Amino acid sequence: MNLKYTKIVEKLPSSVPFVGPEAQERSLNKVFDARIGANESVFGPSLKATLAMNHEVSSTWKYADPENYDLKLALSNKHGAKFENIIVGEGIDGLLGYLVRLFVEKGDNVVTTDGAYPTFNYHVEGFGGNLYKVPFKNDKEDLKQLLLKVKETSAKMLYVSNPNNPMGTTNTKTSIEDLIRNLPKETLLCLDEAYADFLTDDQLPIIPLDIENVIRMRTFSKAYGMAGARVGYGIGSEDLIRNFDKVRNHFGMSRISQAGALASLDDNQFIQNIISKVKISIEKITEIAIKNNCKVISSSANFIAIDCCRDQVFAKKVLDNLILQGVFVRMPYSSPQNRCIRVTAGLEDDIKLFEKAFPIALSRADKDD
Repeated sequence: MNLKYTKIVEKLPSSVPFVGPEAQERSLNKVFDARIGANESVFGPSLKATLAMNHEVSSTWKYADPENYDLKLALSNKHGAKFENIIVGEGIDGLLGYLVRLFVEKGDNVVTTDGAYPTFNYHVEGFGGNLYKVPFKNDKEDLKQLLLKVKETSAKMLYVSNPNNPMGTTNTKTSIEDLIRNLPKETLLCLDEAYADFLTDDQLPIIPLDIENVIRMRTFSKAYGMAGARVGYGIGSEDLIRNFDKVRNHFGMSRISQAGALASLDDNQFIQNIISKVKISIEKITEIAIKNNCKVISSSANFIAIDCCRDQVFAKKVLDNLILQGVFVRMPYSSPQNRCIRVTAGLEDDIKLFEKAFPIALSRADKDD
């Protein structure tokens, strides 16, 4: 062909970080009965958010405010920050793309945890960066080894998620604060806090907004139940946030998404109810796992990793058998975390379906082993 792609793109596989449940449904030619694998909130958005989004539908002929002014103002008030400390974008995934574009050029070194959020890796590789991966330690992100790898490679960026995906484990606020204090000033820490709403305030690190080499990422996709609306935001120093305007899609947000997120921030009772529902659901999933002679990894997120107590081959068979029974779940990618399957908090009917399907999946996997 005559078209010439960049050398970076020519070397990359044509793939996506996640195979969506819709693709699996098309392959199976049926719709999942329980969708508890993508860490979405099956409980949905608040009524206030739904009403606000519905009200905005007739105005979708207009572009959204490219400055995201009202939403940024509300977020700055929520976090005790300045307007200039907030960046809004198309989910954390979109913001990660902009962030990597700001800092990573071909040959630059970046450090992350092996098996952590693959979309970050996808962006780094897309800009030609070199990824250095550090294994989990006891199913937690190993902050000490990550810091050592940063110093060893003179990395421009470090990615840490807390609570982390896919295990749901959390590093203490003190350990995160220590990491920041000891991080080289020329290394940017991207602290992905997508599940921060499920933590208490005393579990969250205190990070002054004038620290130039840290950005915290938050989302409306989890506790707020708006994954399909694609609303994420970052909190960082004024200079760092200002530079996003050089590369971001200024019309990337929709009016509907902006309205829903803004209304959600005004519904604290809804969020508390969701946190309670998630806790109850996770407790039920835990009981099911233990009843079937499996273990669970203590989680601070809206999902829980179930240790199938064998190897990754067995866990994959369990997952495949759940899929065939109409229960959508996922599993970690890296060893030894891929001895587990990962189940998202669900509605009562979802959990009942899982309770029925899980022992069947284990039994079939055991027979195939």
